[in-house]
Amino acid sequence: MRELVMDDKNELSKVLSDPESMQYYPHPFNDEEVKNWIKWNLENYKLDKHGLWAVILKEGDTFIGDCGITMQNIDNEKLPEIGFHIIKEYWNKGYATEAASACKEYAFNVLGYSKIFSYTTLRNIPSQKVAEKIGMKTYKFFEKNGEQQIVQVTYDNEV
Repeated sequence: MRELVMDDKNELSKVLSDPESMQYYPHPFNDEEVKNWIKWNLENYKLDKHGLWAVILKEGDTFIGDCGITMQNIDNEKLPEIGFHIIKEYWNKGYATEAASACKEYAFNVLGYSKIFSYTTLRNIPSQKVAEKIGMKTYKFFEKNGEQQIVQVTYDNEV
């Protein structure tokens, strides 16, 4: 993984602008929203010393999505959250789990967080399964944008 750069816009659009990949978001992103996503992460790197990073396959240097830690408003608390978006042709190959696991280790061992969260709509079973694979357990539920969300958590001492 590496920091996102504006030149990643076209590759990142393959996931963030794809209706199937973004089915759990309010809508797929347009070009301006993808640019703003990258800008948001560039700001996160400065403010929080972390954000979503580009996920690059070691073989062939191929961009396959993003994954990382962002500070999210989860039920009115600002909490560190692992998020990821993988281009659908790379789904079900373990890449999201591998990247999320690396981010979890980074959160505990480098950033010093004692716990890390993930949240998504109840409908987003694939993301919940990735969270479970990296050791996350159900923490609580809350409503956002008129839809029930599930929050999962793992603690540093569970590593």
